[in-house]
Amino acid sequence: MRDVDYAAATAKNAKNNILAQAGTSVLSQANAQGQNALRLIG
Repeated sequence: MRDVDYAAATAKNAKNNILAQAGTSVLSQANAQGQNALRLIG
């Protein structure tokens, strides 16, 4: 049972890491777009 629990926990952790990285990527891209818009305006 411990192996199954460990595998499930590892899979959940990997999923959460991927979601966190995706969120960081989206925020980074949004920030870059905002900076580009400011360059065009300024």
